[in-house]
Amino acid sequence: MDYSLILNDIKPTTDETKEINEVSSRIINFLQVLCDENNINAKVNLVGSVAKNTALKGKSDIDIFIAFPLDTDKLYLKETGLDLAHKCCREFKSVPEHHFASHPYVTADIEGYEVDIVPCYAIEDGSQLKSAVDRTILHTRFVKSNLVEGQEDEVLLLKRFMAMTGTYGSEFKVGGFAGYLCELLIIHYGTFENTLKSAINWQYGHVIDLENYGTSRLFNDPLIVIDPTDMNRNVGAALRINKLSEFIQSARNYIFSDNKKNYFYPIKRNLNKNELIKEFNTRNSDIIAIKFNVPNIPIDTLHPQLKKTTEALERKLNDEEFNVFKADYWSDELFSCVILLEMASSNLNDIKVNVGPKIFFNKACENFVKKYGRENCYIQEDFLVHTQKRDFNNALKLIEHIFTSEHIGLIKVGKNLKKSIINTYEFIDLDEISSEEFLDDFIHPGQHIIR
Repeated sequence: MDYSLILNDIKPTTDETKEINEVSSRIINFLQVLCDENNINAKVNLVGSVAKNTALKGKSDIDIFIAFPLDTDKLYLKETGLDLAHKCCREFKSVPEHHFASHPYVTADIEGYEVDIVPCYAIEDGSQLKSAVDRTILHTRFVKSNLVEGQEDEVLLLKRFMAMTGTYGSEFKVGGFAGYLCELLIIHYGTFENTLKSAINWQYGHVIDLENYGTSRLFNDPLIVIDPTDMNRNVGAALRINKLSEFIQSARNYIFSDNKKNYFYPIKRNLNKNELIKEFNTRNSDIIAIKFNVPNIPIDTLHPQLKKTTEALERKLNDEEFNVFKADYWSDELFSCVILLEMASSNLNDIKVNVGPKIFFNKACENFVKKYGRENCYIQEDFLVHTQKRDFNNALKLIEHIFTSEHIGLIKVGKNLKKSIINTYEFIDLDEISSEEFLDDFIHPGQHIIR
C-alpha cells in the first residue's frame, strides 16, 4: 500500500518542524547558559519524540531533561531542577505546573507548546539508574542510533494506527503502547506492515530482546520487550492485556480489510445523546450511574483509583448475586467522576442459599449445624447448605449501604476517593453524564478496531 497521502496528513509539516526546533533550541540554550553562568554542573538535553523525529503532526510536545552528575545530592537535584524550570517559565512568560514522577518536574505552555522540564541523573547505562526518569536520555540516544532512514515514517504510521484504534498511550487511563515501545517495534520488525503481520501471531508473553540480554524470565507480562538500555526493565510493563488484545485484533482486521486507509482516521460516530440513551433503553438493562466529586489528587493517581473502585464494586455486587453485565468509569478530571453499571439484574428474591462444607468433613459440618440449626440444613450435591434471608435484595440499597463511613471498607476503594464518595456521591440519570463519547464507547465496545 502507498502510504504517502496518509503521511502527508500525519507527518509534521516543514514549517511545524522548523518552529518546534527553534522553540526547543531557545529553551535549551537559555537553560544551559543559566547553568553555566551559575556554576551548575548539568547538561540540558532535548529528548522524546521531537528529538527522535517521531512526533505526529500537532503532537509535538517538547521534553527537556536537565542531567546532573551521578554524585549529585538528590535534594540538590530536585531543588535546583525546579528552580531552573521556574526561571525558564518566567523568561518565556509561562505558568509552571508541578507534576511528579520519581521526583517533581515542571510542565508549562511555552509559545503554544507543552514543555516538560525534568531534572535527572546523567547515567550511561541502566545499572546506574537512580530515578525512573534517568533512562529517557538513553532511550533517545538508542532510537536515534538505531532507526535507519525512512523508519521514522514507519513509526508515525504505527503510532497513528494505534491512536485511531484506541491502543496508543501508556498513561494509566489508556493502558496502551508507549511511543518508545512503538519505536522499538519498528527497529525490530523494520516496517509498520511487518509489525502488524507479526503481531497477529503473538502469544501471551511474546518476547522481543533486541540486545539478547536473556532476561525475559524476570517478567510475566502480556508483551515483554526488554529495554535495550536496561536489561532489567520491560518496556511493555504498562501495556494492559485488553489493549494488547485490541491491537492484535486491529492488526488482523487491517490486514484483511479493503478499507485500509480508514484505519488512519477517526471513526464516524453518532454522538447524539438522546439516541444513545434510546439504545441503552432497548437493551432492557437496569442502569446504575453514580456521580461524585473529583478529589484534589494528580490525574495519574485518579485513574488507577477509579479503576480499582469500579472493579471492587462490580465484584461485590456479583458476590451478592446481583449480575453486573458491564461496568466502567469516566471523569472530566476536573469536577466529576462517574461509575456506570449496566445490570442484567439489580433486584433479587428475598432468600439465598448459604453453602457450607462438603458433607465428608464431619467436624466442619457439625459446626455449621450448630450455627444454623439442624432443622434448617439440607444437602445440595455433596454440600451442606441452609437457606437464609438476604441482607439486600436491591442493588441500589446495597450500594447505599456500602458508600457510608461505617461500611466503605466492604470494598477496596481507592484511598483518595473514600471521603469524596461518602460525602458527595449521588445516583444520576444517563442524560446527566456529560460525555457522549463515554456513553458511545460503553454501548459500542470494539468500534475503534474495525473499519
